[in-house]
Amino acid sequence: MSKKIAFAFSGSFCNFKKITEALNYLSFAEDGNGKYKYDITPIFSENVQTVDTRFGKADDFMLKIETLCGKKGIKTIADAESTVTKGEFDCLVVAPCTGNTLSKIARAVTDTTVTMAVKAQLRNRRPVLIGFASNDGLAGSLQNIASLLERKNIYFIPLGQDDPENKPTSLICDFDLLEVSLENAFEGRQTEPLIICGRKGDK
Repeated sequence: MSKKIAFAFSGSFCNFKKITEALNYLSFAEDGNGKYKYDITPIFSENVQTVDTRFGKADDFMLKIETLCGKKGIKTIADAESTVTKGEFDCLVVAPCTGNTLSKIARAVTDTTVTMAVKAQLRNRRPVLIGFASNDGLAGSLQNIASLLERKNIYFIPLGQDDPENKPTSLICDFDLLEVSLENAFEGRQTEPLIICGRKGDK
């Protein structure tokens, strides 16, 4: 039986290409019996839904993700609460997760679609996997990362500095480790090593 995944996107727009590639692989991964391993429901933050950038238009990105997942995305706080609470998702992924979203998760602030989804998943005592990506990872966001590492049912995709010379406080997860991190989260394990050599973002 396919694992049920809720997959939430926040507005680290420069990483949309990488996460789309990772999700494309995940969407078509097979279990060895010719069946797909994962049943994925997308969730979009308010910024993802409305902000057009040099990396692409909001509507185009959401359509691409919904096509990959084969279902419409969750776009409101109310839908996030009801769907995730009742959905019995095996894991909720937040990737890319911005510093802003991470700070709200760390402080239990639930004023966005994504953070409400996280609250609902944790209420069900099921795992949340965070794929962090932010220029302030080793600055303002560092205390939030440390705080969440101590929380039950919260896990991180391994992360590292992506450009130490030009952006010394920037951290980004290795999106290539999405699936192994997901499988570990199912089993209640943090993927190690947590801190790795980073990868260049599409900036």
